[in-house]
Amino acid sequence: MKRFLLLLASLSLAVAASAEVQTFKIDPVHSSAGFSLRHLFSKFPGSFTKVTGSIVYDDANPAAGSVEASIDLASLNTANEKREADLKEPSFFDAVKFPTITFKSKSWTKTGADTFDVKGDLTMKGVTKEVSLKVTLLGIGAGMGPGVVASGWEASTILHKSDYGVTGPAGLGKVLGDEVIVSIAVEAKYKKDQPAPAAAPAKQG
Repeated sequence: MKRFLLLLASLSLAVAASAEVQTFKIDPVHSSAGFSLRHLFSKFPGSFTKVTGSIVYDDANPAAGSVEASIDLASLNTANEKREADLKEPSFFDAVKFPTITFKSKSWTKTGADTFDVKGDLTMKGVTKEVSLKVTLLGIGAGMGPGVVASGWEASTILHKSDYGVTGPAGLGKVLGDEVIVSIAVEAKYKKDQPAPAAAPAKQG
């Protein structure tokens, strides 16, 4: 009986160790935040190509998860330099005064096998409002390099740019839509602790 209890305790410790909460660092090279906005009768896409931050994820307890992310406004890409310059002006993003868009989660709710509702504060142009992200975990597995564990994520939401004062010049009110469809793709990683290399045998003689 004593051996059984010791074995059970050892198994419990092993399970606890395997379920340890991990912090994944967002890889800006393989992550981006895209958006779509109406212009007259069509929509034009754009993206921010520099997303940084971290994701704390515990598969055994998703409610303990959290995410903090920052988008660099200087990385705006709409395939049109003039439009990008316009969007960085004070009437839109005011990128000089507010160079980043940030998100910090407040709750993480599991909605399916690999899906979650993540609520948190989005700060843009000095305005902070709560938003809800529809998040999908695409997978977790071996990454590039020894001991690297990679994870893939998708997230989406709908914002209203007027909520953040990103309205543009008054004359564009009927030209640009207010609803912005946001889609985010993230690759995030952490590196496992590697065992120390074995000491070389001592030379004889």
